[in-house]
Amino acid sequence: MRPEVQAFVADGPLPDWDTDDEELVDRRFRQIEAISAPVTPDEAHALAGCFGPDDCYGVAWSLLHLIETSSGPLPAVTRPGPDADDWHRTLWNRWGNHGLTDEDSTP
Repeated sequence: MRPEVQAFVADGPLPDWDTDDEELVDRRFRQIEAISAPVTPDEAHALAGCFGPDDCYGVAWSLLHLIETSSGPLPAVTRPGPDADDWHRTLWNRWGNHGLTDEDSTP
C-alpha cells in the first residue's frame, strides 16, 4: 500500500459537520488529493473504512470517487439496517447490492 494511502487510513474516519476544526477538514481533503488514481483493490478496501457519519463538507464524495477508480472489485458493504444513516445507504446503493434481486436488497 502506498504511503499516501497509509497516512490517510492512519488518520481514521473523516470528521463530521459538527467539527469546528476547519484545518482538519482541509488536511483530510489535501490527503485525498495526494493519492493518485487508480487505487489498488487493497487500497480501496482500506480507504472504505475511513468514511465518517456524513459527507464531511464534500470530502467524503472525493473519497468515494477515489475508491471507485480501483481496478478490482469495490469493497463489500453490509446491507443497511433500519437505523442506518444516509451515508451507509448511499454506499449500499452505489456498490453494495450488485447482483442482488429486489427481494435480496430489502432490509
